[in-house]
Amino acid sequence: MRNEPNGTSTPRQIVEDMLRQSPLDLGGAIPEQRDVYRQMMQGLPAPQEVNTEKTTIGGVPVVTHTPANASGDTVLLYLHGGGYTFGSASDSAALVCAIARPAQATVVSVDYRLAPEHPYPAALNDVIQVYRTLRGDRRDATICMVGESAGGGLVLSTLLALKEQHLPQPAAAVVLSPWLDHTSNDRPSNENQDLIVTAESLRLRSRDYLGSPTALPTAADTLNADLSGLSPLHIQAGSNELLLTDALRLANRAATAHVPVELHVSARMQHVFQNFRGLLPEADAAVRAAGDFLAAHRLS
Repeated sequence: MRNEPNGTSTPRQIVEDMLRQSPLDLGGAIPEQRDVYRQMMQGLPAPQEVNTEKTTIGGVPVVTHTPANASGDTVLLYLHGGGYTFGSASDSAALVCAIARPAQATVVSVDYRLAPEHPYPAALNDVIQVYRTLRGDRRDATICMVGESAGGGLVLSTLLALKEQHLPQPAAAVVLSPWLDHTSNDRPSNENQDLIVTAESLRLRSRDYLGSPTALPTAADTLNADLSGLSPLHIQAGSNELLLTDALRLANRAATAHVPVELHVSARMQHVFQNFRGLLPEADAAVRAAGDFLAAHRLS
C-alpha cells in the first residue's frame, strides 16, 4: 500500500491497519466475539456534552442520549449493528449523537434481543414495541430512525412491518452500510477489500438470526418487498465493503417505488467507516450529510 511522499500513512491507511490488526471476527464464536466487539466499540470516542440514561420504553431496555442542544421535539430511534448477534444499545453512542446534533434530537438506542438466543422476530418486535410506545407517549415529537449494518437492515424491517400493521412511518430514516440480503450468493468481487465482513460470516450470522426458512418473512426480505409508502431514506456505504450491493439495490428499489432516497457511496471506505469520524475526512462528511438529511426532515 502506497504511503504519502514523506513516509507517513494517510488516515485511510491508519484505519485499515487498525482493522487488519483487530481480533474481531464476525463469523467467529459468539461469546468470545461479543467481548471483542464490545471492547472495540468502547474504544471509540465517548459522546461529548451528552446526558446518558439507561431505562426502558414499553418494557424494552434502551439507552437514551440527550445532547446539550436537544429540543425535545425530535427523537432518533437508533438500532446498533453487530450481525444481529453482537452489540448493545451503548455502542456507537458518539456516532449517532453526532448525527443527532443538527436535528437537535434526543437519541433512543434500543437494546433489542440478540440471536441466536432470540432469533427473528424478537429484535423486530422489540423495536416496534419501543416505536409504538414512543408515538403514544410523545405525540408531538418527530420520530426518525437510524441504523448501522444489521441495525440498518432492522430499520428497513421495521418500516415494512409498520406498513403491514398500518402504523405511521417515521419522518425519515438513515441506514449506514445496511445488511439487507439474507439469500443471495451474488456478492461483489471486492470481498478481499472488505476488512470486516466476509460472505461466510454473513451466512453464519444470517442462520443464527433467521434459521433456515423455506421462505423469508416479508419484513426480513427487504430487497424483494414492496417499498412504496416507506419513509424518505438516506443510504450510505463505502465502495470497499462487501455490502455495497445491498445499499445500491436498496436505493434502486426505493427510487423505483417512488420513495424519496439519497445514496452516498464513499470511495475506498470500509464497512461503517463513519465510526472513524475525527480521523477520516470521509467519515466527517458522511456524518454531516446524515445529520443534515434528518434536520431537513425535522423542519419539513
